[in-house]
Amino acid sequence: MNFSFDFSGRTALVTGGVSGIGAAASLAFKRHGARVIACGLTDDEIAGASADQAFSGVDIRKLDVTNAAAIRAMIGGLTSLDFVVNSAGMIRRDAEHDPEVFDQVMNVNLSGGMRVATASRPLLKASRGSIIFIASIMSFFGGPKQPAYSASKGAVRNLTQSLAAAYAADGIRVNAVAPGWVMTNLSRGAREDSARNAMIMSRTPMARWADTAEIADPIMFLCSDAARYMTGTVMAVDGGYMSVG
Repeated sequence: MNFSFDFSGRTALVTGGVSGIGAAASLAFKRHGARVIACGLTDDEIAGASADQAFSGVDIRKLDVTNAAAIRAMIGGLTSLDFVVNSAGMIRRDAEHDPEVFDQVMNVNLSGGMRVATASRPLLKASRGSIIFIASIMSFFGGPKQPAYSASKGAVRNLTQSLAAAYAADGIRVNAVAPGWVMTNLSRGAREDSARNAMIMSRTPMARWADTAEIADPIMFLCSDAARYMTGTVMAVDGGYMSVG
């Protein structure tokens, strides 16, 4: 769906911006006129996006959100920045019970977003811009098979609220979307597990998985002037999943 948001002359940075929800956000910003910097982690991700005609005109860069120096160098090279979407993330499921794997997931999903937000703050203050975190419905409850992912997303929810309060005096709004069950590579395991998929659908009133564009549209709204009095909001986009007890 093509809403009438106009981001012409503005710059958006999307981490994890060449796959999944991040890619959908990158392409939505492009569609609405923004200059887009879409970051990916691996050479394969970068090559795939570079070869995709949909990403024509998007500035595709390699960025590891666990590398603070690389983040500072990249953002420090920008002259302006209006929107940041922290979409870089990972999930390792059962392996997350290993403390070392737990730390890896937290480092990407939580600390990575904090590094990017901190480095972006001066430019966002100048533009009175916005930060969007990608939380999750698992920000609100636990997951026995993914303790690190669930813990990181719960912390992202609190970080969103904390930075909203901390950055408000700078004119920066900080919000999050909390997606439900979305068709991405990260969710493939659940989709392909017939029993798990059936359980998810039985609790989802809309009875389907979301397309990534259905998460990107609320991100556009939160970045737009239509949401100018919204900060610290964690917006569930879940097909009604959390409305069912």
